[in-house]
Amino acid sequence: MNSNIVNWGIIGCGDVAEVKSGPAFQKVKNSTLISVMRRNEDKVKDFAKRHGVPNYTTHASELINNDKINAIYIATPPASHLKYALQIIQVGKNVYLEKPMVLNSKEAETLLSALQESDVKVTVAHYRRHLPLFAKVKELLDAKIIGKVVSAEIDIAQSKNANLIAKTDENWRLNPEISGGGYFHDIAPHQIDLMYYYFGEISNIKKGFISDSANVMDLVKGEIEFKNGVQFKGSWNFIASKDSDRCTIEGEKGSITFSFYGDEIRVETDNKTETFKFENPKHVQQPMIEQVVGYFLGQNENPCSVEEAAVVTKIMDTFCGIE
Repeated sequence: MNSNIVNWGIIGCGDVAEVKSGPAFQKVKNSTLISVMRRNEDKVKDFAKRHGVPNYTTHASELINNDKINAIYIATPPASHLKYALQIIQVGKNVYLEKPMVLNSKEAETLLSALQESDVKVTVAHYRRHLPLFAKVKELLDAKIIGKVVSAEIDIAQSKNANLIAKTDENWRLNPEISGGGYFHDIAPHQIDLMYYYFGEISNIKKGFISDSANVMDLVKGEIEFKNGVQFKGSWNFIASKDSDRCTIEGEKGSITFSFYGDEIRVETDNKTETFKFENPKHVQQPMIEQVVGYFLGQNENPCSVEEAAVVTKIMDTFCGIE
């Protein structure tokens, strides 16, 4: 097997793998997709045929033990992430792991412990770090366009008819045993990860307010104090009467405002107001997968480590009152 090529297998080729990620594994340099796995044979066969994947299986163990594969993308619902990651680490293959990385901090500790005894490389799919809009926010912050950052606030409100959250035949996102706790656990990892990516180490996480029906976290609020002094407040409301999606970062010289699902950044300072517009790539995970392939081949640093994702898991647990 060519050690200069990442030969991928995918466990779980459902809605996320269909457009967001799956095709990118065949489009990134030094990357190829060898096989895919899904328990439903008709669906996995159809996926492989449509996407030009040479092999498919309904058994994860067959894919994990395939000698032609040296890296595996886990794109199943969160409840099985840890199980598959541990099996793959055991056979010495690298892992690209969908978010949320695991169900809770206890599982995160288990994964971290397994990695301490292994040379396997694992990257978590917080892919928004490498999308143009969010990379530009990081660039503006690093350039201190708004001066020293004082605060950041996220306000997400979604009505029941909102189309921002992926729809599936079986809505596992509302089954806490599978998802970890509803729509908050589906979308908040990306948003909290960006705050951690932008502002760095955390000094304190304040237990949030939750409104909980059937353990799906309808309304979640929480606060974070970063070591650099930034004060963060977040609100996620999935029973709202109308939709909103906004992040505002306030600095001593101005503010940066953007939407997580929009295409524009607005920068306001004492002197002027400036807007930046962006268009996402067709396969939104492709920029991240390029970084993952580079990392697996020893060409760049890990674009999002398990250690970093464990911090996000801890924040979410604290906001939701999980000990």
